Amino acid sequence: MSEPVFLRAARGETVEHLPVWFMRQAGRSLPEYRALRGTGSILDAIADPALSAEITLQPVRRYGVDAAILFSDIVTPYHAIGFGVDVEPGRGPVIAKPFTSSSDLERLRDITPDDYAHVMKTVELSVAALAETDTPLIGFAGAPFTVASYLVEGAPTREFGVIKTMMHSQPALFDSLMDRMVAITIPYLRAQVAHGARALQLFDSWAGSLTRDEYERFALPSTQRIFDGLKDLNVPTILFGVGTGELLDLMSRAGSSIVGIDWHVDLDEGRRRTKKPSQGNLDPARCLGGEAAAIQATREVLAKAGTDAGHIFNLGHGVLPSTDPTVLERVVQVVHEEGKAGVQ
Repeated sequence: MSEPVFLRAARGETVEHLPVWFMRQAGRSLPEYRALRGTGSILDAIADPALSAEITLQPVRRYGVDAAILFSDIVTPYHAIGFGVDVEPGRGPVIAKPFTSSSDLERLRDITPDDYAHVMKTVELSVAALAETDTPLIGFAGAPFTVASYLVEGAPTREFGVIKTMMHSQPALFDSLMDRMVAITIPYLRAQVAHGARALQLFDSWAGSLTRDEYERFALPSTQRIFDGLKDLNVPTILFGVGTGELLDLMSRAGSSIVGIDWHVDLDEGRRRTKKPSQGNLDPARCLGGEAAAIQATREVLAKAGTDAGHIFNLGHGVLPSTDPTVLERVVQVVHEEGKAGVQ
């Protein structure tokens, strides 16, 4: 029995149809998610493995996507070690006491299996349920720079002024912060694979706020160290960021097997810059205008994808909460029927 199409495409192999999944495919856009979750913090839901596994499975059942992604959050490990993280609905991660000095390094203690046992139980439950269709589960974590932007800023930001000030005025402190985050991220990702995840994605969502020099100096080294720490696992790895078109060649040096490409750069140009298997890159907003508009946009991306092997169809960022799920159902259908990249 051959490997699932997602895994083969991730390795740059020829496949029978173009694989597709969506970042944030589980979540508020699904009525079944809203009915199940109700109100409350996402961290409360993540703490419930049975609930989190069911949420992980919902989009696979509805859309027929070629991979599931673990229902969790990039701040989950930092909440687990007691750094003082919460996720406010409609706002995002907030930090009770932001990281400001070397004394805060002690608050970023080593993570232990007990800290993330609930997440691994979710992985196990999800993998067991997905076995019937041999659908792979993607595990994930946040890249050090992106998570650090929350820990240092204290909340979501558009300016990144506090963390950039630290980077440039206290580079040794920033480097120590990256060291601690690498030490937390590697065992957390390795554990997900040990419990059944068959691919990993590292979300460096806010790397696009950096200049090329800043990315190369302050974000790339820690990202490389994480992928170096995963090499022996022999699973596909994906690196993704938003607004990173001018960083794609640098990101391709980080060590992931796949680079995610957002919608700000044409897919053919993005693939030229990375020179490795790709993932992307439909603008999520193009799915808000109804079925016909989304199908047109999907076909535009498929045309840019070309016919070279090694592409996974996805959005250029996460599914927007107001997206009509029936629109994404049709996108999946069109990709499976018309996607030609690497198809035999």
